Amino acid sequence: MVARLVKAAAAAAHWNTEPGQSIPTMLRKDCALTIIMPVLNEAAGMAAALSSLTRFVNNGAQVLVVDGGSTDATVAIALGSQPPAITVVHAGAGRALQMNAGAAHANGEVLLFLHADTILPSHADALVQRALAGGMHVWGRFDVRIVGRSAWLPVIAAMMNWRSRLTGIATGDQAIFMTRAAFTAMKGFTAQPLMEDVDMSRRLLKLSKPACLPMKVLTSGRRWDTRGVWRTIVLMWRLRFAYWRGTPAEKLAQLYR
Repeated sequence: MVARLVKAAAAAAHWNTEPGQSIPTMLRKDCALTIIMPVLNEAAGMAAALSSLTRFVNNGAQVLVVDGGSTDATVAIALGSQPPAITVVHAGAGRALQMNAGAAHANGEVLLFLHADTILPSHADALVQRALAGGMHVWGRFDVRIVGRSAWLPVIAAMMNWRSRLTGIATGDQAIFMTRAAFTAMKGFTAQPLMEDVDMSRRLLKLSKPACLPMKVLTSGRRWDTRGVWRTIVLMWRLRFAYWRGTPAEKLAQLYR
């Protein structure tokens, strides 16, 4: 699936750059980027996922793969990856814990949290730099395109993007990024098993509105393909509503499984 996403990203590169858009090709040294990828048993797509980050490594970005205790070949693939500049960090299982562990090892002034089944636009590093320049925004996210079998996935992605713009709440599928200072001010992600992205977004809104970048990340539709589109939509809305009503994330995680 990740290899398919990489091919789709290459084919779609033209619509991720707006006409007449001037995009810098290198990050300023004072705005160095760290890409943090929490993983757990992602061996099937690991090589393709890391290969897609080569451009950013060549531009000076740091890439941290944070493993939450994989029992497959995820870590071995990451350690033998190309580019070889990938660093593997070990942490307890759970995206919040893993992303916090990655941030603790980061040397960049900008942190981008990337799911293993999500592919960034080709100039994502420069787009992030530009979005955070000037201080109007201290965090942001990308629009998303979901790649999968269902004909409903483009509609679902459009609704996700619209909802995020309306509410200022981002999801992990949208490759959330923020300044190190903002991450530090928030004291990292709350150690909860679900909705850590929603919780972080809510707290970051106290610092600034998100930079909602129209350029799209490509993310896997495997959740919808395997569980069913409508079943997944209903489940996600139930979980979000329950979380808004104050249901503990630990209880929601049991329903999600």
